[in-house]
Amino acid sequence: MSLIVMKFGGSSVGTAERMQRVAQRIIDKKLQGHRVVVVVSAMGDTTDDLIDKSQELNDKPPAREMDMLLTTGEQISVALLAMTIHKLGHEAKSFTGWQAGIVTEAVHGKARISDIAPARLFKALDDGNIAIVAGFQGMTEDGEITTLGRGGSDTTAVALAAAIRADVCEIYTDVDGVYSTDPRVVKNARKLDVISYDEMLELAHLGAAVLHPRAVEYAKHNKVHLVVRSSFTQNEGTLVREEAAMEQGVVVSGIAFDKNVARISILGVEDVPGVLANVFGALAAEGIDVDIIVQSGVQNGKADFSFTVSLTDRAKALGVIENIRSVVSYREATFEEGLVKVSIVGAGMVSNPGVAAKMFDVISKLDVSIKMVSTSEIKCSCVIAAEPLHDVVRALHTAYGLDTADAAFVGGPQDRR
Repeated sequence: MSLIVMKFGGSSVGTAERMQRVAQRIIDKKLQGHRVVVVVSAMGDTTDDLIDKSQELNDKPPAREMDMLLTTGEQISVALLAMTIHKLGHEAKSFTGWQAGIVTEAVHGKARISDIAPARLFKALDDGNIAIVAGFQGMTEDGEITTLGRGGSDTTAVALAAAIRADVCEIYTDVDGVYSTDPRVVKNARKLDVISYDEMLELAHLGAAVLHPRAVEYAKHNKVHLVVRSSFTQNEGTLVREEAAMEQGVVVSGIAFDKNVARISILGVEDVPGVLANVFGALAAEGIDVDIIVQSGVQNGKADFSFTVSLTDRAKALGVIENIRSVVSYREATFEEGLVKVSIVGAGMVSNPGVAAKMFDVISKLDVSIKMVSTSEIKCSCVIAAEPLHDVVRALHTAYGLDTADAAFVGGPQDRR
């Protein structure tokens, strides 16, 4: 008897019909002789609806109260799913994140899991139940409810799989695996049978929505057996593991893009030691992630530098920069929106020269300007204007030989968490 964690996103349980289909799939897994722990996201657009309601009453709601509000979405899902399984003649017990023993750091909105005490889950399993856990949430040691941020249900599932030493963690979504790019943009995207943790981590960080980066980090660190598959078909999914054999001739495995990008520029900065440490230290202290950083040459003792943050953090980042003006002298701070980051990823890039050059050439032939560039051993990212994004993705997909003759399967609206 194996122990399996199954995670279903919001689109998978977005309607009563889909909830029933998911319930039957979970029951089938149990009837095969497995012990099953399920992690569920909020149904459909529940979270967005809750956010909209909060904005009607307070456009700057306290972070603690937002966590109190948003965690209700997952609680609705787990209760309804448990009820559905009971209706179908099987035992199930639902748990909030804190009832499942998920302890987090004391940060609202983006908390990280610090510990899991799964005794109640094991008790439910020992009693013959299917254990259903609300994703995306936990509780601090002081008893404060927290959320894990976007993608938090993926993180919940993988962290639980590690804590209970599950044999496999299956992430069910609206596509039947990890593709070479978003199959909604490129209909003939290539489904990957196997991908390495490192490649998947880069794709996730760079905008591929099928898995959240923190979930991949947990999986890699704890060697969780991770599979991405569709909740709408029985097709074999994509296995994420430590190493994946590179397909002959395939240097680039995937193309990711991120629309949640803003560029901030700080102009006329004094060229003295400690400037970058002061700026990025202040941003880090406020929990703002910085991605690409570019500094220009120094003229007359002054320098300019730019960096990217998530679009949602743009206003907060500018506020931080304004607050440190007494420490860091600069002429002005500006921002630019309407940008995207497009990236190529592949373990084969490290041993194949000219991969990045091809990317630049493809983009230039579309008459698109590259505003910023970032590279590593297995990825190259370019920040460009948002408007030509889909044309750029399709052109790159073709240029790196990733097109296939088969149309990709997409079963429903994209999962948010």
